[in-house]
Amino acid sequence: MYDWDDLRYFLAVAEEGSTLKAAARLGANQTTVARRIAALESALGHQLFERRKAGYRLTQTGARFLDLARPVREAANALAAEADASSRSLSGTVRLSTNELYSEAMLTPLLIAYKKAHPEVRIDLDHSHEARDLGAGEADIALRVAEGMKGDALVARRIGEDRWTFYCSTAYAAANGKPKRFRDIADHPVVGGGGPGIWDVYGRWLELHAPGLEPVMTYDSSTGLLAAVRSGAGLAALPCMAVDDDPQLVRCFSSSGSVSRSVWLVTHERVRHAPHVRSVMDFLGERLTERAKALGLA
Repeated sequence: MYDWDDLRYFLAVAEEGSTLKAAARLGANQTTVARRIAALESALGHQLFERRKAGYRLTQTGARFLDLARPVREAANALAAEADASSRSLSGTVRLSTNELYSEAMLTPLLIAYKKAHPEVRIDLDHSHEARDLGAGEADIALRVAEGMKGDALVARRIGEDRWTFYCSTAYAAANGKPKRFRDIADHPVVGGGGPGIWDVYGRWLELHAPGLEPVMTYDSSTGLLAAVRSGAGLAALPCMAVDDDPQLVRCFSSSGSVSRSVWLVTHERVRHAPHVRSVMDFLGERLTERAKALGLA
């Protein structure tokens, strides 16, 4: 059986009259073009071209094959055009549930890029502190943090480890320095809060590494906490997946140690095959996984 891709080389040589011109048309090497033509002839058991100094000339068999190959190209081009049109015509609303910190620091740039490619798909972001019931239709996709992802008919993709550590702003570090050891945290102002979900984890971190330390300010939202740290108000423990590449922040300590929790991208079996939901799920899944690998969190 011949390689379908060899038809491209055959058509280019037949229509251009030489492997040199065909190579320029295809953006390939002339030697590669000649090799693919030879492979096609061998697979078919027929000589398709007469090799002459002036170029390649179709044999009678090659001319008959050309008449058959052109409709194949037209069908392939039509298939590609239809796939492209389907991609560009994606529409509908995708309800995405996530913590507002992950939304502001990590997802927003990705969603902007997605919207440029698929302007007809609307993204509704839900920053509820309570986990939405995907099975009941409260959301289509969720970005969650958990040790494992269990649930009836849930379809989950693991993104990476949920590591945390303390951060401060670049301006704060330049003016005051960073703590070198965990016990030095007490010598710096610490910003607390972040709302449910963030403070649940952050509070335990603070109690572990700086027991009894009272934050100088607390915020009831994670975006407020993040804004305060970026502004130089002090230190705060934050999830590395969300903020580790933030140019306004500096990591104070390594996030080494065992980690049991992971970041997951989740949807439900009832909507996973809907084109607009699958499109968002695939886009975010690929880019978030790349991000986790780049940050050493995969």
